Amino acid sequence: MKKLISVILTFVFLACLLIPGFASENTGFGAYKRVFIIGIDGAGRFIKDADTPNFDRIFKDGAVKYDARAETVTNSSPNWGAILTGVSYFETGLSNDITGEKERTSDTEYPTVFTYARKAFPDAELASFVNWNNINYGIIENDIGVNKVNIKDDEKLTDAICEYFSAGNIPSLFYVQFDSVDHVGHDVGSKSEEYFKQINTVDGYLDRIYDSISENGLLEDSLFIVAADHGHTSTGGHGGITMRETQVTVAMTGKTVVKGGMMDKDTRNRDIASVALYALGIERPDNMTSRIPANLFDSVNGETRSLTKDPKDTIFGSLAWVITLITSIFG
Repeated sequence: MKKLISVILTFVFLACLLIPGFASENTGFGAYKRVFIIGIDGAGRFIKDADTPNFDRIFKDGAVKYDARAETVTNSSPNWGAILTGVSYFETGLSNDITGEKERTSDTEYPTVFTYARKAFPDAELASFVNWNNINYGIIENDIGVNKVNIKDDEKLTDAICEYFSAGNIPSLFYVQFDSVDHVGHDVGSKSEEYFKQINTVDGYLDRIYDSISENGLLEDSLFIVAADHGHTSTGGHGGITMRETQVTVAMTGKTVVKGGMMDKDTRNRDIASVALYALGIERPDNMTSRIPANLFDSVNGETRSLTKDPKDTIFGSLAWVITLITSIFG
């Protein structure tokens, strides 16, 4: 009898040791070795209206939301800053002027996910390939060893990215910013044939990058994200609070992502920061106001967004959204 009890107790002890491991796997925390974030500047919600066979292929079994919310100030730095820090523009103050003039370092109050990744993985390869230099200069920190490339041509930028992967580089965190859709949006607006044609062109670049990642054996255990920072008005330009400017695309695919997941109605592009850290198994800092949306990861409940953590964002964001809704209904 004593021997039987001993065996049972041993079994229970081992089972208790195993349960946390299974729970961790089910929640998806730390389920990925790599996170790829591909940003399409100025594409807003309009990827769904363009001919994007590659985007559709990549996210066929992923989670896609075309009406996620951008920052209340719908300019590029406020939004790329929020996407990479997980903190609202009202807190970071990352305007286009600031990011073009002030070099950013890791001693800032609101670091990007790159700083947190560097602290968690001191020897990891981290990389950022951008068209618009403000991001690599004034948003992503310059003292943490991020491999930064700046090329003012989306096609040549894509060439460099594919060469980077073909050379055997294996990044833990990789970010891209395409700029050509934004340029066309400024010139001719978001209802023009040229605008949708440029989204289609960038869809081709997306195809090349995704296939290069796959061909070089990096797709497994990777979370792949595509997002827009803001949209454009019908006549061109952004910075206001219309739905054409504030509604943006956020799409994710990976082994723990809900197939066909729609993500909840409060999803913001800012939430990408929390998602990236969660995927890599990095604890989220308390000062982040981003969250994990519902219906994104298997077996993970969505988080409630705090209304008191960032009162400026809550007040001005809510007011702007109400005005936007009223204008869209009665305007």
